Amino acid sequence: MERLKWRLCSGVLPVICAFGAWAQTSSSGLSWEQVRAKFLAANPNLKAGELNIEESKAQEITAYLRPNPDFTATLDQIEPFNGNPYRPFGFALPLFAVSYLHERQHKRELRLASAQQGTAMAETQLQDVERTLLFNLRAAFVQVLEAKALLENAKENLEYFQKQAGINRERLKAGDIARVDLDRVLLQRVQYESDYQNAQVNMRTAKLTLLMLLNDRTPVDRFDVNGSYKFSESLMPLEEYHEQALASRPDLKSATLAVRKAETDHKLAVANGSTDPTFGVDVGRNPPIPAYLGVSVSVPVRIFDRNQGEKARTQIDILHAQRQRDAAEAQVFNDVDSAYFTLVSTLNQLRSYAGPEGYLESAARIRETISFSFQHGQAALLDYLDAQRDYRSTQVAYLTLIGSYLTAAGQLNLAVGREVMQ
Repeated sequence: MERLKWRLCSGVLPVICAFGAWAQTSSSGLSWEQVRAKFLAANPNLKAGELNIEESKAQEITAYLRPNPDFTATLDQIEPFNGNPYRPFGFALPLFAVSYLHERQHKRELRLASAQQGTAMAETQLQDVERTLLFNLRAAFVQVLEAKALLENAKENLEYFQKQAGINRERLKAGDIARVDLDRVLLQRVQYESDYQNAQVNMRTAKLTLLMLLNDRTPVDRFDVNGSYKFSESLMPLEEYHEQALASRPDLKSATLAVRKAETDHKLAVANGSTDPTFGVDVGRNPPIPAYLGVSVSVPVRIFDRNQGEKARTQIDILHAQRQRDAAEAQVFNDVDSAYFTLVSTLNQLRSYAGPEGYLESAARIRETISFSFQHGQAALLDYLDAQRDYRSTQVAYLTLIGSYLTAAGQLNLAVGREVMQ
């Protein structure tokens, strides 16, 4: 019985631990690292890119194969209609020959190098696809965080309004304000309730978008993410982002590899214009010689076809690939500059909101001061309503700006080619 209890406990305990870990993850939400890992493990576009790499590696095998030897068997001088029908092979001459094409000027090695560079290009192209997809995923992740922040802000504003409405109802009972003033205050509830309902809808929509990118069928009410929804002042100089982008951007690496592959293909075209001899060995019988051995060398005379067209085409391909690499490098600088200055502009706006003298603190102080004055009959109703609206719009603008900052940070990561901004 004790052994049975131990087996039950040992079997149930891992399940309980796994369920506890799942429940903890579900309650706290997925972090960006977890969302990213889940996306990379299941995205069909990335899986298709991995298959492209496997296909390219299979082409490397084909490129490095040697030519197959040729085997020839000949039986000549057969006489089925001579005077002796029982000896048709009496004067037959058997011949067996083997020939092999010898490739000169490192054709196999050049084919292999070209195929390997094609594989490297496929890998960088997959990295570029991953870079773009991760930017889209990061933008959807930020949208969920922004929707959650706006929902929390709308909830706080609605709760604050209900508290203020309760105070003003007590003032009406005490005869401190007129009924029309209370009605005008209560009419503002429509705006706060509308903000709260819209924030709920926007959050569900943002979660659905993220679930679609993850190819996840989790019910939206059970799905959540968590992350830091704030901005950081840590920005490196623009030149450092340029250097990191030149070293990290996979599309620029792919363009550079295309130049090298074009150069290798040109060398292969030149090598294919050379002459490849075919060596042969034959063994036969020719009475009265019982057996003989012969050797041969066949050399094509390349007078007309020396692969001139491929030589010219591959030479042009080199120039074409170089121009595309220059264009890719210019695009890298443009992307980094655009993303960097967008981020700087957003940071400058956020600095105006943050801090003890920022718009947030000013709007909060104005709201509290005007509310206190209105409750004590020292401020007009219009000033009180304006202070409430200004605080609400300032909070929404600030949270929206943080979302713009995080999106711009993702754009800078996309431009650089790796995560330089968290």
